[in-house]
Amino acid sequence: MVYNARFIRSLIENPRLVGAVSPSGPVLAKTMASYVDISGDAPIVELGPGTGPVTQALLDRGIAPERLTLVEYEAKFCDLLRERFPGVNVVQGDAYGLKKTLAGKIDGPVASIVSSLPLLNQPEADRLRLLDQAFELIAPGGVFIQFTYSLWVSPMPLKRHANRAAYTAEGLGPIWLNLPPARVWLYKRAR
Repeated sequence: MVYNARFIRSLIENPRLVGAVSPSGPVLAKTMASYVDISGDAPIVELGPGTGPVTQALLDRGIAPERLTLVEYEAKFCDLLRERFPGVNVVQGDAYGLKKTLAGKIDGPVASIVSSLPLLNQPEADRLRLLDQAFELIAPGGVFIQFTYSLWVSPMPLKRHANRAAYTAEGLGPIWLNLPPARVWLYKRAR
């Protein structure tokens, strides 16, 4: 309950950065975590963890805390995440400058990136730049996992990516049990 209160306070103070009306629900968080390859020991990066519902789902799935690097912009959320999840690496920084934010903070290629960023609040160029930076960090075969409240539109502009043939996208069925309903998208390098 205290996490929801902190979330709501941050939403009121800065709605553009929070971009949601409530934290991700357990079904959405579990769905996102289910697409992370838990084998191996490569780092897993979470963008915009907020109060940590997806982080908790990743840990519940069996991912060791030391494999997780959380990139959070809001200092209050960073403090909360460090308190809630000892052993997890919390980096305060801008996910839209991902390479710079993570420079010297992760070892080797990343297995997956899990994102709860409010992408549709950002200009298309920023979203594409984020995806390009993410795939510079993600190992071959890795995936960028993103959720959105837009049930029918990819948060990454697909037409532009199709022309570049750089990435593929798969939208999973809507998660009606989340409030509000959401959809998870999986982005991979085109073969």
